[in-house]
Amino acid sequence: MLYRILTEFERADVMNLRDALYNWLQIKVVSDARPEDEAAKNTLQFFEGILTEDHHVTNFQASLADETTYRIEYTVNGEARVQLEKREMVEQLLEDIRTNPQYNC
Repeated sequence: MLYRILTEFERADVMNLRDALYNWLQIKVVSDARPEDEAAKNTLQFFEGILTEDHHVTNFQASLADETTYRIEYTVNGEARVQLEKREMVEQLLEDIRTNPQYNC
């Protein structure tokens, strides 16, 4: 399987909000670039569930802040927040998929 799904135990113990947002953004980039990829869609839904159910995040969206940075805007308990991530790191999963013939169908 291309994307590893965390068990409920791992999900509760390991997935902090910052990591969940980063992972969501990585898989969102993959899903947007590969709309036919059902595994990517399912994994995106999984991380959206973690954000909404476990961390009570609402109104989350991502955009390029500049050439080198993604900006994630989201709300937790009515408080608007922002998280910045390096574009190169975020897009690494997509690049890995594209360059690995096993997954580049």
